[in-house]
Amino acid sequence: MNGLARRGVCLVISAPSGAGKTTLTRALLAAEPNLALSVSVTTRPPRSNEQEGVHYFFRTQAQFTAMVEASEMLEWAQVFGRSYGTPRTPVVAALDAGRDIMFDIDWQGHRQLRAALVDDVVSVFVLPPSLAQLESRLRGRGTDDEAEIARRMQAARTEMAHANEFDHVLVNADFDLALASCRAVLHAARSATRRLCGLPTFLAGLGA
Repeated sequence: MNGLARRGVCLVISAPSGAGKTTLTRALLAAEPNLALSVSVTTRPPRSNEQEGVHYFFRTQAQFTAMVEASEMLEWAQVFGRSYGTPRTPVVAALDAGRDIMFDIDWQGHRQLRAALVDDVVSVFVLPPSLAQLESRLRGRGTDDEAEIARRMQAARTEMAHANEFDHVLVNADFDLALASCRAVLHAARSATRRLCGLPTFLAGLGA
């Protein structure tokens, strides 16, 4: 909103694997120039094409643990023996500057982030049109091991059981509609009265 200072938005997008979240978040970033993807801290080593501060902040496990103990993480978890988390300082700095940050995290990360930044988080959970379509998408990724498919489907059911914890839920049956819905959620969050820190000054300038 031109001329009206506001606090940034933490937009959380969560979904089970195969629901189309990656494609959706990439399209959101392309369509919304003021939206940036949160950069996580990780204890895994960088790959050859990854840059510090761009893809991840790479830290040792000891450094990561120290950050958690110092309350420098907004949310964190261990995945396959590696630690991942969201550093507090760059996120808060972005919000204070009126910039929006998108988070690609699961329901557990969403819980932690909302507890840490209760007034700044707006969340969307993306559902597949059906279990049959979800399974078809998972198989389309080249996975044909039945045990692995079964494991991923059970993980998806666990994720979807937490959909009611999110502010908004959408079914990704039509990609363009799903993208438009996510953008509408973001735009509405940007104009929420509690986020408009410049509203008193702006109203005073209008003589109100």
